[in-house]
Amino acid sequence: MSFIVLDPTSEKAAPAGKTAPRLDTLAGKTIGFISNGKKGTKGFFGHLERILREEHGVADVVLRTKSNYSAPADAHIVAEIKRWDAVVSGIGD
Repeated sequence: MSFIVLDPTSEKAAPAGKTAPRLDTLAGKTIGFISNGKKGTKGFFGHLERILREEHGVADVVLRTKSNYSAPADAHIVAEIKRWDAVVSGIGD
């Protein structure tokens, strides 16, 4: 008896990305929060917003919620990201 073993990994390596440059400060910045829409993100993002504003001087926080928790962010959300200085993406399980 013989077995054929299949390797499900890709033959090509995924392209390596670059990390975004680190911000010098959060003071005066706009931070975007992208929620998966589950209720656990509401309290977490609220708490994080208070910390960012009170302790780090963040000027504005923008909260967006994906229309489908298991899919990538909606196109209109992705289009907004370029106007934010940083992004926090969260899940609420």
